Amino acid sequence: LPRDQWPQVIDRLARVLKVPPQEIQKRLEQAGYESIESVTIARGISPAQATALAEYSNELPGVRLEAEAVRNYPNGDLAAHVLGYTGELTDQQLAARRDQGYRMGDVVGQMGAESAFESTLRGTWGGQQVEVDSAGRIIRILGDKPAVSGQDVQLTLDADLQRAAEAALGNLRGSIVAMDPNNGAILAMASWPNYDPNIFTTRLTEAQWQQLQAADHPFLNRSLQAFPPASTFKIVTTAAALESGKYSPDTILPTYPYIQVGGIQFGDWNRAGFGPLGFTGAMAWSSDTFFYQVAMRLGGPTRRFGFGRKTGIELGAEESPGLVPDDTWKRENLKEGWVIGDSINMSIGQGYLQATPLQVAVMFAVAANGGYRVMPHVLKDNEESRNWRESLNLSDKTVDILHQGLRRVITGGTASALNVPHLPPFAGKTGTAEAPPGKSHAWFGAYAPLDKPEVVVVAFAEHSGGGGGKVAAPMVLQVLEAYFGQQDPKSLKAD
Repeated sequence: LPRDQWPQVIDRLARVLKVPPQEIQKRLEQAGYESIESVTIARGISPAQATALAEYSNELPGVRLEAEAVRNYPNGDLAAHVLGYTGELTDQQLAARRDQGYRMGDVVGQMGAESAFESTLRGTWGGQQVEVDSAGRIIRILGDKPAVSGQDVQLTLDADLQRAAEAALGNLRGSIVAMDPNNGAILAMASWPNYDPNIFTTRLTEAQWQQLQAADHPFLNRSLQAFPPASTFKIVTTAAALESGKYSPDTILPTYPYIQVGGIQFGDWNRAGFGPLGFTGAMAWSSDTFFYQVAMRLGGPTRRFGFGRKTGIELGAEESPGLVPDDTWKRENLKEGWVIGDSINMSIGQGYLQATPLQVAVMFAVAANGGYRVMPHVLKDNEESRNWRESLNLSDKTVDILHQGLRRVITGGTASALNVPHLPPFAGKTGTAEAPPGKSHAWFGAYAPLDKPEVVVVAFAEHSGGGGGKVAAPMVLQVLEAYFGQQDPKSLKAD
């Protein structure tokens, strides 16, 4: 397009397409005055706009309409955070990818699997070498290079289980993760609020953009964001205590309404205490003061279960590593040293400790599979992740105590309401995290069946204000019912 014809073409395009003229001007300038590269001005135009452009074709030299394949998400917002969405390259992305064959106006994966597997899904451009007249109209085609389609990818998600997880989460801000504890395959990953990736296939309306910028951050995949893991972390504290050699499976400790250290009271959630407890009883009743005493003797933090680093999932660009604080971190960030109170808080998953729901699922998998850390993955043929297992070298006695304690949570502890006859026996752990100045977070994780675990489910409800047993546990129950194809007969309704 000759430079002297830009103003009239820009003006006509702006009026027909309802695109600000300065935006069109910017795109043309980015391509360059003498560039032979096509410049995309608008996508998803209406039939009326296409007709108008055809009518004004004599006034629009060098402008043409092209059919374009558009990504379609037939299930709408289902698994939106895992699938992600596509969108036009930003200026920064274009600058970084020009050497890889990308060009202005290209549509690429922007989040989720769309971004993680962009190189596989993309394919390569075709093209034509053409002869044009002075008005930019094609006279003849001189050469043709066919395009090469991208490849398909198959994910590990179970569509029915994903629907069940999203239904269980409802309209609570939070996350539900379901994973195979033996190989890390993600069976479901729900996050709310969510969005419909189909809206990115056309130009966003102002209302749609404002909705995506809402204070509850619908773009965030909360399965990959970090929060205090609360009492679910007592799994780690129990394992660390038993592996330290300072405690045995037969250890009994008194519990109290609170423990005072250096003039500071560290209270138990049960203000009456529980009396003497062993590790299985302390896990079943989630006694805080039991684990305070353990922490005072153990000392510093542990990263053995994979906390404080990314899990290795392919969606790592969106994944928080969480945080396992220590003396170095505290001195660098808070300008003060580690104290025993920090260890006490961490022993029950509070303080500065941060973990993602996915990391918590990996922790439950360690208990479920007998002591191995697995690598979560969403690509079905990711053999490297599927076959990766890291032994934590836990003793059989430690693994057995974890199984017993987590089972007692269900049979007579803080989640006894989930001890239902219509599901195989399973094990789990509640958690309620203080999150001032907001309301508390609710956690619950479980694995099933107890004798040969094949699924881990973790539910997290952000600032729900309720306890893990009341808010998060029923979500996990609902997902387990979907997984095993069973439902509580009392909840069935006659037609």
